[in-house]
Amino acid sequence: MSDILLIMIVAFIVMLAMNVPIAIAIAMSSFLAIFATGGDANYTVAMKMANGVDSFALLAIPFFILSGIIMGRGGIATRLIAFANALVGWFPGGLAFVNTLTCMFFGAISGSSAAAVSSIGGFIIPEMTKKGYNREFSVAVTVTAATTGLLIPPSNIMIVYTVVVGGGISVGAMFMAGIIPGIITGLSIMAVCAVIAIKRGYKAEKDVNLQRWKPIVMLILVVEMIICVVLIGTGSNIVHFKILSLPISFTFFGNTLGIIINIYVYTLWILQIVITALICFKTFRNAFLGLLLIVIVIGGILGGIFTATEAAAIAVLYAFILAVFVYREIKWKDMPQILLQSGRTTAVVMLLIGASSAMSWLLTTENIPQTVSQALLNISDNPIVILMIINVLLLFVGTFMDMTPAVLIFTPIFLPVVEELGMHPVQFGIMLIANLCIGLCTPPVGSCLFIGCGVGKTSIAKVTKPMLPFFGAMAFSLLLITYIPAISLWLPKLLDLIKK
Repeated sequence: MSDILLIMIVAFIVMLAMNVPIAIAIAMSSFLAIFATGGDANYTVAMKMANGVDSFALLAIPFFILSGIIMGRGGIATRLIAFANALVGWFPGGLAFVNTLTCMFFGAISGSSAAAVSSIGGFIIPEMTKKGYNREFSVAVTVTAATTGLLIPPSNIMIVYTVVVGGGISVGAMFMAGIIPGIITGLSIMAVCAVIAIKRGYKAEKDVNLQRWKPIVMLILVVEMIICVVLIGTGSNIVHFKILSLPISFTFFGNTLGIIINIYVYTLWILQIVITALICFKTFRNAFLGLLLIVIVIGGILGGIFTATEAAAIAVLYAFILAVFVYREIKWKDMPQILLQSGRTTAVVMLLIGASSAMSWLLTTENIPQTVSQALLNISDNPIVILMIINVLLLFVGTFMDMTPAVLIFTPIFLPVVEELGMHPVQFGIMLIANLCIGLCTPPVGSCLFIGCGVGKTSIAKVTKPMLPFFGAMAFSLLLITYIPAISLWLPKLLDLIKK
């Protein structure tokens, strides 16, 4: 190991142990390594940081951040929760399903897992607690489900990844590649929710209330009883009756009473479906304008109408019109605070990107990607083993490093290895993001975990155990993404965004 690399690693670890902000730790460790070896550290680090953020594609990030904040404060969250409740609230443990689905919706709209945790969690965690759900379970659901928004487009981290890789892949290809993996991860989390809900006896959130429809049901029942008696009195058999009346698959008894019971049960069942459909339609209509943002952004990019950066600017305009003029949840006096919050978040992200670019340049100069690639290939020539090792290393990295610097630093290191194994860069990008999403939910630097615990008014120690089944679900999804290329590549290939 060269002196410059040793100094950088030691300095980075020491500053992390001292709780120095990670962006400062990355930049200063690179600076000290170059300075200690006699290089022009001031010029080199400053130049690499400036070059790192000098990208047209990265302009999309501040716009998506701003649109996400506007959406979060613009009344979108409550409308999405109502729509998700109509869709999945009737499952056992319905609020847990609602929580997961809403986080998937909102994470996709805002492009931010942190925004999903704070916006959705701030409303639904207290609601779940009030309905008898364990508080730590509610926080665990919210924290893990919020990360699906980084896989379902639009996603800021996908833009960062395409910038690191270069011109080989497009933002549109990455966006499309993340849809199926994001849905699979969400469904895996829902499966865990279902098992826990059944085990703990959590009830459905909301049964369709038929009481207001009782007079109509009784009228239908009386009419069908008369029809039934008349038909059987005239000698009609049961088969003839089934053809004329509702689609009855079997009868409890071969007599008039049994047929009437079946008719009544099926009438209630059909009526319940109709009422549920009406409720879904009403809540979808309220949430439609918010969900339309995804269609505008993705459709515009795929249709060649605008670039990802232009799409982000259009997202800001659309979110502003929706929140200020349509929903009227945001007042003009709120805009300075929103812009300030957006500027602060953007500054943090750009500082991370610039600092990580300097470290990435240093690692490349020291031939670290080639060294790591050769070392891993010397361990085994089995792709399954190599990919498992890479995932384990990334899981470890994700526990102490934020997602953005991790993508910037480790993409140049591991991408040559997986390409040697035949993995497409788009699939590796989705695998990398899915892996690091787990890190957002783990201490000591899991940002989603900290926000979730703050919103849920609980501690990390109490949430850790309830999180374990959800970690298992996310790890299962990660393995599927890693070893089944079609999960990530089928949709981009179908849309001709990547080569066959």
